[in-house]
Amino acid sequence: MSQNKQQEKTIYILEERINALESRNLFQDDTIEQLSEELAVHQVQLAELKEQIQLVANRLKDAGSLSSDKEEIEPPPPHY
Repeated sequence: MSQNKQQEKTIYILEERINALESRNLFQDDTIEQLSEELAVHQVQLAELKEQIQLVANRLKDAGSLSSDKEEIEPPPPHY
């Protein structure tokens, strides 16, 4: 095989490899963008859940203080 043909073959192989890398890079960029969007959605949901948990915790705390006030007013019934 002549040196010119060998160089053409090498160039063709390198071009194919570059095309494959560019294709993979585009796919990875798309995947990263999708994951970033999904992460943003999950961060919003997580913040909402934290707020809801805080509200429930506050309600439980308030309910606990109300029940302890009742116990001070009325003693518990005797055990049988």
